[in-house]
Amino acid sequence: MKLLKRYCLYLLRWQLSTPILAIVLKLLSKMSTLSATIIANFIGGLIFFWVDKLIFKKKSDVPLWEIKDDVKCYDCHKKTTGYRIVQWGNYDKSDDQNPQYRCKKCSIKKMETITK
Repeated sequence: MKLLKRYCLYLLRWQLSTPILAIVLKLLSKMSTLSATIIANFIGGLIFFWVDKLIFKKKSDVPLWEIKDDVKCYDCHKKTTGYRIVQWGNYDKSDDQNPQYRCKKCSIKKMETITK
């Protein structure tokens, strides 16, 4: 169902590009058809790249974990195998410069505080 919704949004987005391309082609009508089309598609790409990025942004229903041996739990300070959620829904710590690893028990508590 989510794929169908994204597909419908994409088709709507595709139709919204038509007026923009038509306006640019009209403004550049004195140029060769090929040159005007290339410029119009370039302008459309500059605009609709961002729209497509929003339409096709994947949010995972399942957390992406990173597991590391021999770490100190960020919460309880036990030396153990450490877990951390890297991505989950809107939560994204993939570029975190100081990742926080937790023991299994503390990572479950942390997981409950994350709103996906």
